[in-house]
Amino acid sequence: MSARGFRFALIASRWNDAIVSALIEGAKRALTETSADNESVEIFRVPGAFEIALCAQKAAESGKFDAVICLGVIIRGETPHFEYIAASAARGINEASLRTGVPLLFGVITADNVEQANDRAGGDQSNKGYEAAMAAVEMVNLFRRSFGDGG
Repeated sequence: MSARGFRFALIASRWNDAIVSALIEGAKRALTETSADNESVEIFRVPGAFEIALCAQKAAESGKFDAVICLGVIIRGETPHFEYIAASAARGINEASLRTGVPLLFGVITADNVEQANDRAGGDQSNKGYEAAMAAVEMVNLFRRSFGDGG
């Protein structure tokens, strides 16, 4: 699989920035490993996970990107806020992908605590940013091969 000739948007929340920054680095590493050049990747930062879906939809609707990689971290607290944000982010990203026909990849960590989130944002290939970017490359190649879309 190659990312050469495709354009990618990374939509990343600023909330839990240290962990999200590791997800961004994982995604960039995956795209570099699959031959994406720096000019083919654009990063958009949003306040939190709730705002990811709208920005991702705008990026998808722009026609500038073959895939949109959504990155964030939601850590369970002591109130139901976690459930509302996690469900809204997942539903919004899914609906935006279905509405636009552009692959929107879900690289949003939902964890019970900071340790779990850090484990999912590690430097290896289990980094959820890396995984989401590799899935994006797979999807754009599938779409081009099967439907003549992309690039």
